[in-house]
Amino acid sequence: QVRLVESGGGLVQAGGSLRLSCAASGSIRSINTMGWYRQTPGQQRELVATITDGGTTNYADSVKGRFTISRDNAKNTAYLQMNTLKPEDTAVYYCLALSATTWGGPSGDYWGQGTQVTVSS
Repeated sequence: QVRLVESGGGLVQAGGSLRLSCAASGSIRSINTMGWYRQTPGQQRELVATITDGGTTNYADSVKGRFTISRDNAKNTAYLQMNTLKPEDTAVYYCLALSATTWGGPSGDYWGQGTQVTVSS
């Protein structure tokens, strides 16, 4: 079993910055891809950014040039640096671990509980 814990959310004014962290714990052998999704009430969860264990990144068009995803494979931790935040970035941000393998257990995909990001205008 893999557990993901997000941190770093909060309230910030438009134009400000926040850094989210996602720490994965458990008997982790490897995590192929880590990523961030976000969701607002009544809307589907949408991709923000992903990063493979080799460092290949992918971003939603709406955050390109403003957000940067990174990860520390040794710590099984992913980060999302969010700059020039806009009110439309307000959402609950969820961490995702894709194809996580564990010692002695099956591989699987795991979600965190989410962290609220609120950007005031």
